[in-house]
Amino acid sequence: MARLAQTAGLTDVQQEILSTVRDFVDKEIIPVATELEHRDEYPQQIVDGLKELGLFGLMIPEEYGGLGESLLTYALCVEEIARGWMSVSGIVNTHFIVAYMLKQHGTQEQKDRYLPRMAAGDVRGAFSMSEPGLGSDVSAITSKAVKEGDEYVLNGQKMWLTNGGTSSLVAVLVRSDEGHPEGTAPHKSMTTFLIEKQPGFGEVRPGLTIPGKIDKMGYKGVDTTELIMDGLRLSADQVLGGATGRGFYQMMDGVEVGRVNVAARGCGVAQRAFELGVRYAQQRHTFGKQIAQHQAIQFKLAEMATKVEAAHAMMVNAARKKDSGERNDLEAGMAKYLASEYCKEVVEDSFRIHGGYGFSKEYEIERLYREAPMLLIGEGTAEIQKMIIGRRLLEEYRFQG
Repeated sequence: MARLAQTAGLTDVQQEILSTVRDFVDKEIIPVATELEHRDEYPQQIVDGLKELGLFGLMIPEEYGGLGESLLTYALCVEEIARGWMSVSGIVNTHFIVAYMLKQHGTQEQKDRYLPRMAAGDVRGAFSMSEPGLGSDVSAITSKAVKEGDEYVLNGQKMWLTNGGTSSLVAVLVRSDEGHPEGTAPHKSMTTFLIEKQPGFGEVRPGLTIPGKIDKMGYKGVDTTELIMDGLRLSADQVLGGATGRGFYQMMDGVEVGRVNVAARGCGVAQRAFELGVRYAQQRHTFGKQIAQHQAIQFKLAEMATKVEAAHAMMVNAARKKDSGERNDLEAGMAKYLASEYCKEVVEDSFRIHGGYGFSKEYEIERLYREAPMLLIGEGTAEIQKMIIGRRLLEEYRFQG
């Protein structure tokens, strides 16, 4: 039987990269993922392995020491990694978004300074828009940067930083009213700052504190944190792109490719849930035969496989659209929305196939059942994706009556 979620038209190089990543996942991630997840332990050995494979520099241009691969290649690698353990794909994703924003929007000096070390995995990235008092409403950001002489002083609290503790470079979105008169639209008075820090928790540089890991239902292993700025002083060369007021657009560009990544994660988790379900259905017997031979279970497997295929196809389409240089917010929004919803449904169906054993921590599906809900929220909720999709459809199908 052909494996689900195959991608047509890949080059020999892409196929070789994916084969290498798939082997790594099968040998180095899947056998230890559940144990590490239950201990909420950072997968240092796995991360070191990904570093050796060059995964942290997959999309960074070759001139900076990366592999210079496409978003499609990256998304397919993320799909494989998430099939093994979604938390590992999160470690790579936040790093990738920061590297992407630097590549697209950074000054030449910023690119030269950070990208080679990010490609090598020596500098790890994290980013944050969210705050305790807001979620999807980015315009309500209250963290602020005030210019004092040749420096900026940052104050405020950020929330939900993946890699918040283990990272050494954080891209943070704050308000910066300097040069923007009162009444300026909120999204035009925001700036992205690049903050270098020591990995770890507590005060990681003067004026900057990472309090500790947030205890989560799932998505464990990877550190998710808050970030508190209290008189944090940064030089002007730490403004991404060298000019204030562009932060909102820079972050949205990063989140747009991040949505393709979240779609890829949904595809990977769904694919693993299907694999677990179809295998268990052939091992478990009731009424004298495999439960896979019961029509009700076959219907579930058919629906699950179809959802895996559909989500994968939409994710690939969104990645290819971005790689072509075209606007892809519609396709990325659709892919993220469908893949995360289908992931939740496929995981739940696999959970149901496992019956009572699905509720046991001894079975891998229990972990997937707790991980899938994060994809419904990350990089914009389903409701946000529907808003994006709806607005874009009205642009494309504007009635001219």
